[in-house]
Amino acid sequence: MREINLFKIILIISLFLIHLNHSYAETIILSSCDNKKDGFLKNEYILDLKKSLMTRSYIYNDRTFKKYKMTDLSVKKTNTIERFIYIENDLILTDKIGYPQFYTQLLFKIDDPTIKIKTVINNEEGITEMSNCKKIERFKEES
Repeated sequence: MREINLFKIILIISLFLIHLNHSYAETIILSSCDNKKDGFLKNEYILDLKKSLMTRSYIYNDRTFKKYKMTDLSVKKTNTIERFIYIENDLILTDKIGYPQFYTQLLFKIDDPTIKIKTVINNEEGITEMSNCKKIERFKEES
């Protein structure tokens, strides 16, 4: 009898954890994003909360591409970048780049078209608006 009760408890906990996992099965797409510094023909962010992954796809305009190509021959006009993301309070953050003394990460707020960049140098934090997107779409995965 104890084995059956233990099995029931494990089954209930497993079902609860599966339900929790599906509550974050959502994809958010921010598109037509401008940038304060550079020009783009396409600039789009896809936040896959189930996979904890941000995918950024962009195409530089000619002026911006020439500016970066002059100093870095590896720059491509069309590119895709992937970064791991996590949720902290009401923010979605990318993984830290350049950690520990100096790092940056992107900040997203659900249903907010503004994308910010967080820069930390020797524990001094600064947050700057980086892009503003004209369109936000949210998709929930159905189970």
